[in-house]
Amino acid sequence: MKFIDLVKKRVSVRKYLNRPIPRQALLDCVEAARLAPSACNAQPWRFIIIDDKETIKEITSKICHGVYSFNSFIAESAALVIALSDREGFLRKAAGVLKGTDYYLIDIGIACEHIALQAEELEIGSCWIGWFDERRLKKALNIPSKIKADVILALGYYDPQLTNPKPRKSPQETVSFYNR
Repeated sequence: MKFIDLVKKRVSVRKYLNRPIPRQALLDCVEAARLAPSACNAQPWRFIIIDDKETIKEITSKICHGVYSFNSFIAESAALVIALSDREGFLRKAAGVLKGTDYYLIDIGIACEHIALQAEELEIGSCWIGWFDERRLKKALNIPSKIKADVILALGYYDPQLTNPKPRKSPQETVSFYNR
């Protein structure tokens, strides 16, 4: 498959088949993230994979409640990949302050999209989750306070016929060439 075809095929999946993902496939997805570029080669990410259905349901009930409840669909996913970041590091911090940019978040975004694209190549659907109760997640998984839980990727096999791709703006609306 050409890369552009993979990108066109990848959509956010919110309904999963009841089918486990082989651990090697999950490791392949995280390997794609491990190889992602990062500012100053800081590689600020760490990943926790949860692939036990009962644990997924238990964690979801803790982190997708109240104002977070619209993401409770992740309880039906086959796996959760939790992307953690260590925001320490003098160079990254200094550059971020000077530029007003949290580079570690860009790094996490690149790594997580590598996971999503690798998953899609393996015919595994994904959905980025940024809206969850981080405090309760960190407590449930014993994540130290200096570590940030930035993103959860819900993964699972899916029926492509049930996906609903979102419309995209045209190239004319998003791209221009600079001419002097």
